[in-house]
Amino acid sequence: MRPGQVERRSHDYIRHGTTDLFAALDVKAGTVIGACKGRHRATEFRAFLDQVEAAVPADLDVHLVLDNAATHKTKLVHDWLIKRPRWHLHFTPTSASWLNLVECWFSLLTRRCLQRGAFASPDALKVAIQAYIDSTNAEPKPFTWTKSADDTLASVGRFCQRTSNSHQ
Repeated sequence: MRPGQVERRSHDYIRHGTTDLFAALDVKAGTVIGACKGRHRATEFRAFLDQVEAAVPADLDVHLVLDNAATHKTKLVHDWLIKRPRWHLHFTPTSASWLNLVECWFSLLTRRCLQRGAFASPDALKVAIQAYIDSTNAEPKPFTWTKSADDTLASVGRFCQRTSNSHQ
């Protein structure tokens, strides 16, 4: 890379595999519970819920903000959640994942750890992700909104007004 030149992959870029990262962010403390899995199915998600359940003190409610992936809506997950009334699910609208603060953490993970990394295997990738989770938890910094809810909703309203053509 040189100043003024667009970043790109080299001609010999080789993808050595992938991993799915499930992550839960404690928005108050800034800590992360994470698990890398080989696939993104209901069984893996359910196992991750067990991990979160074990890590969160029993006297606290768990509010889980999710996208609308089918993985989160299966009978396996539904049956697990029915038995745990302290769990509350909140689904983000389509194209609104920015409302989920763990997405901000994913962005930091990508920019600070993965973006220019070279990983020879999925295991090497998992080690790098786990190291980033560990460093996050060693010195947690909660995210804070810099705008009030009213300011954010007004901005969303202006965007909707511009894009809906309702002003014509």
